[in-house]
Amino acid sequence: MIINALAVEHLPAVRELMTLGAPYVRARDLSDYWLYASLFSSTCPLALDGDGRVLGAVIALRSQDQPEDVYVQDVMVRPDARGAGIATALLAVVADRATGWGCRRLYLTSEPGNTAAHAAWLSMGFTNLPGDQRVNGVEVITAFKGPGKDRAVYQRSLA
Repeated sequence: MIINALAVEHLPAVRELMTLGAPYVRARDLSDYWLYASLFSSTCPLALDGDGRVLGAVIALRSQDQPEDVYVQDVMVRPDARGAGIATALLAVVADRATGWGCRRLYLTSEPGNTAAHAAWLSMGFTNLPGDQRVNGVEVITAFKGPGKDRAVYQRSLA
């Protein structure tokens, strides 16, 4: 496995990869991925196989309002490549970059019903932040991303 920063030549493959995550991961427009590759590539690592096929990707952005935080927007690994530590390796790249900037945490949100993601986040050292409701044993914050968009919120300290 080779880990590289997101680059323009990878955009179609990354968009295709993200479509595999439906309904929990929403593929964005190619123009959005171009923006990530052009402005945020150091926190948007890709895992490639020896033939250059994209196996996994993380899209993460440093907060402008709270620069000590890095928000992990999307994490996706090809279904046929799961269980090989790809997501863990990609998030380690993001954590290393964030630590170098002096950031204090990575955080992300997840759909309340995505119990597989809940288990994955916990196994990678994230904690599920307290919410105002519980869904299938997962703490959920009502309207975290706006009306009708309840989310489980996770964080991993970098200190």
